[in-house]
Amino acid sequence: MADNKLILITLLVKLGVAAAVASALARSRTFQRLLFAEQRQHRQTATMLAFFLIPLTLGVMVRIAVPNFLAADISFETVILLGLLVGPGWAMLGGVVLSLPAVYHHEFLTLPFNAALGLAAGTLGRFVEIEEIWSFSPLIDLSLYRWVRRNLRQPRIDRQILMLFLIAAMEILREWIARLYPRQLFALTTNVWGFQVLVWLCAPMVVGIALKVWNALRIELKLEEQKRLLLEARLDALQRQINPHFLFNTLNSIASLVRMKPELAREMTVKLANILRALLKDHDTFVPLREELSFTDDYLDIEVVRFGAMLKVVKEIDPRTLEVLVPSILLQPLIENGIKHGLEPRIKGGTITLSSQLQGDRVRIEVADDGVGMGNKPASALRRNGAGIGMKNVQERLDVLYGSQANFEIQSSPGRGTKVVIEIPAGLDHVV
Repeated sequence: MADNKLILITLLVKLGVAAAVASALARSRTFQRLLFAEQRQHRQTATMLAFFLIPLTLGVMVRIAVPNFLAADISFETVILLGLLVGPGWAMLGGVVLSLPAVYHHEFLTLPFNAALGLAAGTLGRFVEIEEIWSFSPLIDLSLYRWVRRNLRQPRIDRQILMLFLIAAMEILREWIARLYPRQLFALTTNVWGFQVLVWLCAPMVVGIALKVWNALRIELKLEEQKRLLLEARLDALQRQINPHFLFNTLNSIASLVRMKPELAREMTVKLANILRALLKDHDTFVPLREELSFTDDYLDIEVVRFGAMLKVVKEIDPRTLEVLVPSILLQPLIENGIKHGLEPRIKGGTITLSSQLQGDRVRIEVADDGVGMGNKPASALRRNGAGIGMKNVQERLDVLYGSQANFEIQSSPGRGTKVVIEIPAGLDHVV
């Protein structure tokens, strides 16, 4: 039987131990994945059980070996958590493992009590909805206040309050058995009624603290997942906004070449198929610049056939940039924009220049044409006649992926051409 001062200190330290252990486990990505999985295989559940049992079994050993450090043992609350989160069978197994140091120390009732506790907690977990488990609050007075308010309006069974009372009831049962059989089962006991009530209420608070820590992480991960799905949907929509203008022109060119130059028509068909396959497949968000240039090569080969000697292509690619990851389908909209709105209006055509440079931890990519330039037309007028759509598409994707880490600049002079400059981080560390 512990003195009252030790009881208070133990309860406060116990709350701190619960928060520290829950926070430490939450830092593990593996634990997060296992804890929040909707379905687990037996091997995964066993791995998750190990995350709980290894440190907390050591806590039981510390409680036995270190005098007056009773707060290290939170095995009672751990078995309840296992029952709520993984079910009765695994909770019983966890209770048995946690009881082994105590049984070795001649606390022989610990094993059957923990096994029965795991069965009871697991049965409770099957009765309570998972969202009610995650939202279980350690703030007992606030929980009771909300329960009273809800039942004044519409009386009903509140499963969270039921959880609170049942956990406290199991703690009361443990304390009663420990009084009947001293040294056979560990429990904090005192003859002062007020302090004993605090002991009973500490158990649901320890369970609630752990659930609160993990639920905060769960909500954060859900928000990140929603953000990722929204980002993917937005990027997918942007990547599929490819102007079909060149597709129709290419098909017309192939039709005109079928009789006179069938071999060239076949090559154009193959390259067009490569482009369409790249556009329609579920492509990655990022690809090496080498792969992106291969995609633009097919596009430019088709355009060279269409324009003949009127279109020239110049590449100034830094070999160090070829393996840098860039957003997929980054260059084609810019090249298409340069050909359609920069070179087509010129009678003698012109040159498209692609260049890349590695500048420290950033890569600089330029797409330039020596066409008619954008002039002084406002952006809204340019978009009405089709110019600027490709550039706007690329700029928006860069903003989504990199935020302020990306630089997108348009340099244009009437009669001298347009240059689009892109600067992005050379790695994915700065991706939003």
